Amino acid sequence: MTLTAKGLATRARIVQGAADFLRGTDDGEITLDDVRAITGTSKGQLFHYFPGGKDDLLMAVVRLEADHVLDDQQPYLANLTTWAAWERWRDVVVARYRAQGSRCSLSALMGQVGGVPGVPEVVRDLLVDWEAHLAAGIRSMQDAGEMRADLPAGRAAAALVAGIQGGVLLLRTTGDTRHLEAALDAGLDHLRAPAGDRVW
Repeated sequence: MTLTAKGLATRARIVQGAADFLRGTDDGEITLDDVRAITGTSKGQLFHYFPGGKDDLLMAVVRLEADHVLDDQQPYLANLTTWAAWERWRDVVVARYRAQGSRCSLSALMGQVGGVPGVPEVVRDLLVDWEAHLAAGIRSMQDAGEMRADLPAGRAAAALVAGIQGGVLLLRTTGDTRHLEAALDAGLDHLRAPAGDRVW
């Protein structure tokens, strides 16, 4: 379906409205009636822009939120070439999730759209891109002699992402960022540690 500039703007407004609603709900549930009410659109408009109904809309929101995960970490994520940049990236990640608190629309969506075709692929692509940025930063630091050279960059990047996601899960449960901060700090300490040393 080819949309005009006005149509694209309307579709984007609907997707953003649904994402904002999910950020503010405790149970992570949304209906098309909710979307109509918060975006001021008719049923006909919703099905014009999202022919597959709620599944199509939720897929669009998942893509939007997945994009935000990495966009919110820029410009630091793409420039992890100094320890100062790594520390700034760490602080940005913590600040992002502290601001969200227990309300994370991507996490909320995953609870209700796991069976929607295409969603696992969106999340998988997000994780691949995220790990690729981190691995590139690790390799850059290794090449400069600023980070331990014995670490497999891809594996270390995957561990950082896993630590962040575990911390975010606990944040959603407790409202406290200390687990997230501990995971990030331990991950960075591991990157700094001399070869053969263990930090956890």
